[in-house]
Amino acid sequence: MAAPTMAGEFEDVESFRLRAREWIAANLPPARSSSTDEGEDMMGSDFDDEAWIRARELQKLLYSGGFAGLCYPKQYGGQGLTPAHQKAFNDEVAGYEMPLLLNTPTFTICGPTILEMANENQKQEHLAAAIRGEEVFVQFLSEPSGGSDLAGAITRATRDGDVFVLNGSKIWSSGAYAADYALCLARTDWDAPKHRGLTMFLLKVHQPGVEIRRIKQVNGNNEFCEEFFDDVEVPVENVVGEINGGWAVASRQLFHERNAVGGGSPYESGNRGGLRRGAPAATLIDLARRTGRDRDRHVRELIAEAHAITKVQQHLIDRVVTGMRTENLPPTSGSIIRLFSGESASRRAEIGLDVAGLQGVFSAPGHTGDRENGEAFIFRQAGSLGGGSTEMARNIISERVLGMPREVAADRDVAFNQVRRGR
Repeated sequence: MAAPTMAGEFEDVESFRLRAREWIAANLPPARSSSTDEGEDMMGSDFDDEAWIRARELQKLLYSGGFAGLCYPKQYGGQGLTPAHQKAFNDEVAGYEMPLLLNTPTFTICGPTILEMANENQKQEHLAAAIRGEEVFVQFLSEPSGGSDLAGAITRATRDGDVFVLNGSKIWSSGAYAADYALCLARTDWDAPKHRGLTMFLLKVHQPGVEIRRIKQVNGNNEFCEEFFDDVEVPVENVVGEINGGWAVASRQLFHERNAVGGGSPYESGNRGGLRRGAPAATLIDLARRTGRDRDRHVRELIAEAHAITKVQQHLIDRVVTGMRTENLPPTSGSIIRLFSGESASRRAEIGLDVAGLQGVFSAPGHTGDRENGEAFIFRQAGSLGGGSTEMARNIISERVLGMPREVAADRDVAFNQVRRGR
């Protein structure tokens, strides 16, 4: 498999790998901690302002070296390469500091959605800026009253000349406080059935009328946010897709979200965070040796199970992603890897705490990361919620992959203003 170089010739994957290896060694600093080295993701970072500033700096460094947006088209600032090139780069960058905070949702969810659904001006402006490290994206989708019913959004967007005026609220938005623009779903037609009265907007996050509050989670992180909109103006030119056609955009966004959470996005740069929730086998082995439990038969079986889960997940991702790419599997098959990701993350967290024992509660001298196993355990259910719950993934698999009958929906084809809500 080859890809065009700057000279117009073609560069095979192995030549690209060698070029990337040389550049990485000369330009990227070593990872600053073991957690970063393993590829911390949206479920396990400190999310302070310095981390986001550093992520932007690293993204700009990648861009200057020609290694940013590898799978994005060249006309939007990317390199126009293949998933195989991205995988080779991810292999080579292990152990080096990377802007992992920008993977999800900027490059793996919002970026692909803009690439597929936005107009040319929006792609030229926002995709290129993100790849250069100048813009960060966030999703404004979930609402306090909506639960899993994304199409039941009640955030209101009313047109007033050349602008829409937004009122309402969103919640569970990862990293909203650090983002520049949001893909925001709002209701623009209350007389249409719920799926046909929505519009997607590119919303400037930090502007008059937008209030952001951070939510502290059980593990102490506060990367989740809730947002409140009070007469927020959004230019009509910031509509993504068609007015009242926002569900088509949201559907593609959810497709990319399932792939990203499941570990199958071709746009992720760096170690796959979706495979790293819960301590990896190598870390568990080191922990077992330091605590004198490496000869315990039960502990050894647990570590083997964690290793097997990771291997199975890696092969499942490869199989499903290849199947979707070759059209041997429907696009909704991304829910398969999303479901396995949630289930396996929970199990690996349980294994990590079992192996850690008391070390999962406090940190031994010189090993401050040990209690991360305990923190991962109390946070383990998040893996079954983020990116759409595992229950939703099961529904999608049954209905859209296996062809089983759809669940009954009382509000299907009913004008949204006639749908009973909050009762």
